[in-house]
Amino acid sequence: MEFDDDYDASGLICPMPVLKARKRLLALRPGQVLRLTATDPVAIIDIPHFCTETGAELLSMQDDGSAQIYFIRKH
Repeated sequence: MEFDDDYDASGLICPMPVLKARKRLLALRPGQVLRLTATDPVAIIDIPHFCTETGAELLSMQDDGSAQIYFIRKH
């Protein structure tokens, strides 16, 4: 999947992956996509909830061994 920005939040724990995603999305234009990598197991719950609350679109959530990769489109 194509993306416009990439952030590796590996090693960060709750709430940092969500806070970093929020900051990166603020810098994007509507319609652009952020790829976020996270290793915090709680991110599986936090990132979809964050998208629902902010109106961002969670395009994809993939498991990559010890990490999860999220593709999030800014609304």
